[in-house]
Amino acid sequence: MSSTPNGQILSEKLGGHVLVDSLRAHGVEMVFGVPGESYLAVLDGLQDANSIQTIICRQEGGATMMAEAYGKMTGKPGVCLVTRGPGATNASAGVHIAMQDSTPLVLLVGQVGRSMMDREAFQEIDYRRMFGEITKWVAQVEDPMRIPEYINRAFYTATSGRPGPVVLALPEDMLTEFADSPAINSYQKVQPYPSPSDLETLQSLLNAANAPLMIIGGGGWDSAACTKIQEFADRNNLAVGCSFRCQDYFDNRHPNYVGHIGIGLSPSLEKRVLEADLLLVVGARLGEITTGGYKLLNIPKPNQKLVHVHGGAEELGSVYQPDLPINAGPCQFADAIHNLVLENSSRWASSTSEGNKAYLETLKPQPIPGDVQMGEIASWLNQKLPEDAFICNGAGNYATWMHRFYQYRKYRTQLAPTSGSMGYGLPSAVAAKLVHPERVVVSMNGDGCFMMHGQELATAMQYGANIIIIIVNNGMFGTIRMHQEREYPGRIANTGLQNPDFAALARAYGAAGELVTKTEEFYPAFERALEASTPTIIEIKIHPDAISPATTLSAIREAALAKENKN
Repeated sequence: MSSTPNGQILSEKLGGHVLVDSLRAHGVEMVFGVPGESYLAVLDGLQDANSIQTIICRQEGGATMMAEAYGKMTGKPGVCLVTRGPGATNASAGVHIAMQDSTPLVLLVGQVGRSMMDREAFQEIDYRRMFGEITKWVAQVEDPMRIPEYINRAFYTATSGRPGPVVLALPEDMLTEFADSPAINSYQKVQPYPSPSDLETLQSLLNAANAPLMIIGGGGWDSAACTKIQEFADRNNLAVGCSFRCQDYFDNRHPNYVGHIGIGLSPSLEKRVLEADLLLVVGARLGEITTGGYKLLNIPKPNQKLVHVHGGAEELGSVYQPDLPINAGPCQFADAIHNLVLENSSRWASSTSEGNKAYLETLKPQPIPGDVQMGEIASWLNQKLPEDAFICNGAGNYATWMHRFYQYRKYRTQLAPTSGSMGYGLPSAVAAKLVHPERVVVSMNGDGCFMMHGQELATAMQYGANIIIIIVNNGMFGTIRMHQEREYPGRIANTGLQNPDFAALARAYGAAGELVTKTEEFYPAFERALEASTPTIIEIKIHPDAISPATTLSAIREAALAKENKN
């Protein structure tokens, strides 16, 4: 026993138990991980932490993706526990997603004992070097007395400014030493607020504009902020687009919505971005996908006047020079402009209406080769699913059908990695169902994407996460095949896949399995999945030529060959 200078009595505990106490103090309710001998003391401490649910996963990449999805949904840091070496390297995929998606995440990595360091001991890695480029902060806790300090800083860092991931390495012997466990308060989110002069200048710029466009995205939002932004746009007739895979930040049925500024940008929306005389960008970093490969905006000075609002001061001016940089969190900015009324905003009302009509035209599916029409399936899901249903996907051309034809209505109903990481669709869906068991959760996957983290179906079974898993099976890594046809037409290698019977695989796990080979077979299969008491896999076999809503592999090949012949 010991005491503080003011006489407070402290109790000594194992360092691993002190860490668990610190997590509880910061309001952690769920942690994800894969067990390892390097942090047994933490696992032991979690036994007595009744307020924290521990979700043990099948691979560290899936565990970290679940934690990242938790951070996306709740705005609180997702917490993940992994062991040293292979555990940490597997987890890096989820850390990278958290960085590019600006998601709060705390990854706790078991480490070799302090007396063994710098000898390349069994599974030893210096995580400060390994994770330095893809985190906001990496540190190693050498003294168990400092565990509360480090955890406190981790939570503040993960949630402040531009949210993102933090990694703490925990030497095994440090976790088994005794230390005091002081009472601490929970972290508080720290975000900048726009200044009065910023708001005054913004109002002047908007009042002088004739063709403004607001683009929203990035991290650090909440449902209330999205509602306020929507009301501000509605009040002032502003056209609004969402950055890559942030479609759920603005009701896609709203008359001011003009579309998704992501992959496969429609010509009308591309023209709108290029011809805007003012871009009001809130929260989005203006990365490669949202800027069409950095071609929609000139670097460093865009042709369009640019107001860039971002919570991370280091992001402002890092690529694009804004006419007005505003260092503010999206929630704080939304609160500040919520009631702002612009002068004569009716002058661009017709343009906003035209943009919405052009967007609605993109919702009409065009036929694709084969007996399965993915556009019709996505449109049916758009009508069938409740407003708060989750759509979760990883990376691949299969995702374009939902991105194009599904209308997201509520904040954080889309869980998808802006980093383009495959394998995310299943782990994120498991996390969504665990956090919101009352809601419908649909996991969209390609056949290649599913096989990256398909083993997390066992996690779904173990914890009763009754998700619906759609696997769009074309027997290939479709996106890479598409690029092969564009760059090396007809020279196909190393993109074909030999897959299992996915419906049978589902049954092997104890889940339900369905096979769809025609469009009309999907609808009753999905209805059965909604009523099922277990997770369900619906395998959809589509024609291999049907690579996207807008084109086919054969059309891409023919265009590339024609270009070669012309040259």
